[in-house]
Amino acid sequence: MSGLEKGSPGYRRLTLAMLFAGFSTFSLLYSVQPLLPLFAREFALSAEESSLAISLATGPLAVAIVFAGLLSDRYGRRPLMLLAMFGAGLLTMLTAFAPSWEALLALRLLTGIALAGMPAVAMAYVSEEIDPNSVGRAMGLYIAGSGVGGMAGRLGVSLMTQLADWRWALALAGLTGLVMAEAFRRLAPPSLRFTPRPVHPAAVFDAGKTLFRDRAMPLLYAEAFLLMGVFVTIYNYVGFRLIAPPFSLSHAAIGAIFLLYLLGSVSSTWFGGLAERKGRRLIFWMPTGLLLIGTALTAAAWLPLVIAGVGVVTIGFFGAHSIASSWVGRRARAGRGQAAAFYLFFYYLGSSVLGSAGGIAWTRWGWNGVALYCGVLTVAALAIAAKLATIPPLPMAEVTPPRPMGAD
Repeated sequence: MSGLEKGSPGYRRLTLAMLFAGFSTFSLLYSVQPLLPLFAREFALSAEESSLAISLATGPLAVAIVFAGLLSDRYGRRPLMLLAMFGAGLLTMLTAFAPSWEALLALRLLTGIALAGMPAVAMAYVSEEIDPNSVGRAMGLYIAGSGVGGMAGRLGVSLMTQLADWRWALALAGLTGLVMAEAFRRLAPPSLRFTPRPVHPAAVFDAGKTLFRDRAMPLLYAEAFLLMGVFVTIYNYVGFRLIAPPFSLSHAAIGAIFLLYLLGSVSSTWFGGLAERKGRRLIFWMPTGLLLIGTALTAAAWLPLVIAGVGVVTIGFFGAHSIASSWVGRRARAGRGQAAAFYLFFYYLGSSVLGSAGGIAWTRWGWNGVALYCGVLTVAALAIAAKLATIPPLPMAEVTPPRPMGAD
C-alpha cells in the first residue's frame, strides 16, 4: 500500500495532527525554561541547579525514548502518542501544585518519561504513513509545530507569570496540552502501513548494533547531541543574562524573545525542502554554520545584536535538526522506530547533559564563557558535517522507504 500523498485528505489530516503533536511536546517539555531565573531566586538555587527543572525531564526522556520506540514497534505509533500527550498534559497541571522544589523536580521527571512516547514515535509514524517523496516536508511541518509550541509555551508561561504567578502559568500550560491531545486524537488517521513486531528487550541492543554499523548513523547521532546542547544552553541561560544589568529586562520582555521560535518554524520547513531537492550531504553544513554565527553574535554588548544572535541560532538549529532527523529515517534499513529513538536519545541527552554543563560556564565565566562553550560544540558539529558530506547515499534498494532520485 502506498503512503499518503501530498494534497490528499489523509495527508492534510496527518500533517495538521503532527503540528498539534509538535506544539504540545515542546510546549510542555520546555514550559519551565523561562522560569529558571525565578526558580533560582525563589528556591535559592544556582543557575545550574535551577536548570535541573529542564534536565530532569530531558534526561529520563532520553533513556525512556529508546524503549518507547521498541513498544511502538509492537503496539503501534498512534496509541502511544495519545498516551504521551494526555499524560504529559496532566502531569504539567499537577506541577503547578508542587509543594517544594523536590516535588517539582519529581513531577518534571515523570513528565519527561511520559513524553518519551511522542518524539521517536512521531518520526516513525510520519515515515511510515506518508509517501517517500513527501517525508522531508512533512517532518519539517512537525518540527515547525515544535517550534511554534516551544515559542507559545515559553511566551505564554512568561506572560502568565507576569500577570499572576508561575503556578497559574504551568496550570494553563498543562490544560493547553490536554486540548492539543484531544485535537490529535480527532485528527490523526489510524496507521495503515504499520506492521507489529514482537517485543524483546534484546532487540534494543540488536537494533543499536545494526544502526551503528552504518557509516552515517553514529555521526548523525553525534550531531543531535551537540546541536541540541548548544540550542538549549543558549535558551536556558540567556534569561539570566538579560534580567541582570546592564539590560535589566522584565520577565515578560525576556519571554518575548521566544517569539524568535517562529523563525525556527520557517527554517525547518525551508531547509527540509531544500535538502530534499539538493541533497542532505550538500546542505547540512549551512544551518550548522548559521548556528556558529548566531552564537558569536550573542556575545555582543548591544542588546539588538544579542537578540539577533538568538534568532540566528534558532534558524540554524531548526534547519539542521530538520535535515538530520529526516536523514536518519531515510537511512534506516529496518526498525525505523528504533533508528529514530536512538537519534532522539542523543538529542535529549545533549539537552540534559550539555545544557546543564552550560550553567557552569555561566556561573564561572559569565556569558562570554557560555558563548565560547557553545562555539566549541558547534565547531565540532561542523567538523562532523564535513565528514557526513563524504559518505555516499545508500543504494536505493537498501533505503527505507525507497529513496527518490537525487536524495541522500
